[in-house]
Order: sequence, then C-alpha cells, then structure tokens
Amino acid sequence: MKKFLKIGGFAIVLVALTFAPQIFGMGKTDGMQLDLALTPVALPALNQLAEKEMIKNFGKDSSWMGELRSKQQWVNNDVIKIPTQGAAPTVLINNTTYPINKATRQDGHIVISLNKLDTTNTIVTDDELYALPYDKTSDVQEQHRLTLEEKYAAHSLHSLAPAENTTKTPVIVATGAAVNGRATLTSKDVVRLKNALDKLKVPQKGRVLVLCPDHEADLLNEDRSFYQQYHNAKDGVLASSYYGFKIYGSVDTVMYNADNEKVAFESVTGTKVSSVCFYNQTACKAIGTVTRYARDSKVDPENRESVIGFRVWAIAVAVKDEGIGAIIG
Repeated sequence: MKKFLKIGGFAIVLVALTFAPQIFGMGKTDGMQLDLALTPVALPALNQLAEKEMIKNFGKDSSWMGELRSKQQWVNNDVIKIPTQGAAPTVLINNTTYPINKATRQDGHIVISLNKLDTTNTIVTDDELYALPYDKTSDVQEQHRLTLEEKYAAHSLHSLAPAENTTKTPVIVATGAAVNGRATLTSKDVVRLKNALDKLKVPQKGRVLVLCPDHEADLLNEDRSFYQQYHNAKDGVLASSYYGFKIYGSVDTVMYNADNEKVAFESVTGTKVSSVCFYNQTACKAIGTVTRYARDSKVDPENRESVIGFRVWAIAVAVKDEGIGAIIG
C-alpha cells in the first residue's frame, strides 16, 4: 500500500510539472490547451506550483522597486515584524576619563499587517479554449500577475511618500513657472531637497528619487544635462547621479492637497502632483501568502467555464523616516 501511495504521489507531481509553463503564464505545450484541474487531486498541486512561481517572480522588474531591500525573513502569517534599534553609542575622542560609561540598548519591534491585494476573477470558457489558437488560460494568469505588480508598485510609492512636511520628512514645494495651474519642477528644487536631506545627515549613497510624469517632463524641458541622461537611460534608470539622487521615472503619481498633505491612495481629491524620494537602506518590501483560486469547468456542468483569481499579501514600507521626502507642485 505504501508503495502504491508513493507511485501515485510521484505521478501527480510529474503531471503538475508537465503543465507548469502554462500555469505560470510563461509558455505552452504545442497543440495542447491547459486543463486547470486535470483531476480533482491534481488541482491543489497545480495551485501550489503557480503560487510558488508567483512569489519567485513577483515584483522582480528593473523599476525603482528594485531599490527596496527584500525582507521576507521578517514576515510571518502575513504580518511583518520590523526590528527597531535602540539608542546609538556616543563616540568619545581623546577620552581620558575612566571607566567609560556603559548602557544597554533597548531594541523593539513594529508589527504591521501586510496589505491584501485581490484580483477580480476571470472566466475562461471551454468554447474559447477550443476555438482560440493560443492558450488563453496562461495569458489570463500572466495578466493577473502583471496587474497585481502594477497595483503593488503604485501603492508602495504612496506608502513611502511622507504624509506632510515635518522636520524629518521634508516636503518641498516646486518653484518653477506655473503651467496649467501647476508650479513646474526645476533643478533648483531638486537641489533644495538634497540640501534638506544633507542637513538631516542622510547618507548620500542610496538616495533614490522617483519622478512623476509631469516632473520628469519639467526637467526634460528645463535641464539639458538631465535631457542627455534621459536619452542614455537604461533599465528605467534616468541618471546614476543627479544632484546626489539615483533617478527613476514612474507612471504613478502620489497626490497632495492644497494644504500640502498627502491624500488617500487613489483619491480624486488631490490637486498637486509629487515626486517621492527615499533612502534605500531603510526602505523595504516583503511578500507574504500568495493564493491562486481556480474552479475547473468540469465542476460547472451548466456553464462549462473555468474561473481564475489571485490574492497576494505584500507591503513596502520605510522602517525609519530617514531619507523620506517629496517635491510637490
């Protein structure tokens, strides 16, 4: 009996691996459409493989998200436990007083629940699979992954943006000429943000500035050196060093209101666009549980249609205020 179970289990894994490319949206077997379930027993194995592949590839692009440090080791049960350091030691120069003072360092933790990102379900009918010349199921799953990544990046940028101007999180107001009711960004404004971070003693190596589309256009029109860097851009990076920042462009824009306060994510009340900066040594990202939801057409005799959806728990957060800032206008 044990031998039979081992052989049966091996067969399930073999079937799952055979169809893995279609599940992950990374290819298909010629002349073969993907059967989501294959057998009632195999569906959980296929789901697990798809979920592992989602975790492996999720968010691994060449955009600014690549600057965030991955902290998967801090995640447990879709909660991230961020360690916080206690007071730093004092440095004594040419000390002559002994014994030297000593103190314990009281460390702590900040516990934050990861954000839950759900896709709406997509229907794939048996009639479509029969008639189409491509594997629609694989294409649908790839679309779900890309859509989740886009939303994750947009929400992450919003999370990293400061809520308002404070002594530790500078929010600089752009000073360029008004265009369509908006103050344009100038290179001098970028210098002002740099100076604010210098005064806060944020290390220069690791500063990242993510430009919104309007601000990117402003610099292209105003600064010839930035224009030349733009045409030499590689992998989404516009300038390896532009006034001390590593520059990225993003189609996402964090909005602020007339009082220079950040509005809620995807709120339509914002009137000012922004570019966001962070220090990549104190900003991190993490992925929690990934779940693939699937129902096969074989268990839907009335409609003969399969249903696919995904849920991902993920977060991007600054573990310190150090280096967080914005330019708005």
